Amino acid sequence: MARLRDAYHKVIVSELMKKLKYKNIHQVPKLEKIVINMGVSDARENPKAMDVASSELAAISGQKPLLRRSKKSISAFKLREGMPIGLKVTLRSNRMYEFFDRLVNVSIPRIRDFRGLDDSKFDGRGNYNLGLTEQYIFPEIILDKSDKARGMNITIVTSAKSDSDAKELLAMLGMPFRSNK
Repeated sequence: MARLRDAYHKVIVSELMKKLKYKNIHQVPKLEKIVINMGVSDARENPKAMDVASSELAAISGQKPLLRRSKKSISAFKLREGMPIGLKVTLRSNRMYEFFDRLVNVSIPRIRDFRGLDDSKFDGRGNYNLGLTEQYIFPEIILDKSDKARGMNITIVTSAKSDSDAKELLAMLGMPFRSNK
């Protein structure tokens, strides 16, 4: 069992029940899945870019990414229907907790000029969206093999009914939110 998952079941559930005044253990919010999306716009001109991005995302997540294709043609972007334009990974269970643990404890502290994550990025349903500008904050990425910096969107889906409950859960799991003073 993942270290963070073990801590969640042994410590965090009971603390959240007291803090949020839940009567039933099944009301306590939990992580459901983590979705990582990476756009690879330069794959139109350079098909090898998709292979490099795919191997990097696989190293980061520990799972093979799913290739996403364009749904319709857009001439202004020189895009045709069915062209590969991005990658997606959905993590659940132990892989999700392992990735979250590495994200919070190893990768996020490596962001330049980091002062905490913005707590306004919740979507109103208890899910948190985190945008990263480069993949180099992950220690799994080898700089010599990478061709360029690519951004990614990480969506953390929780079972929380409100943003405040989700923020409380993520803060207890170690997410470094910015203190609003």
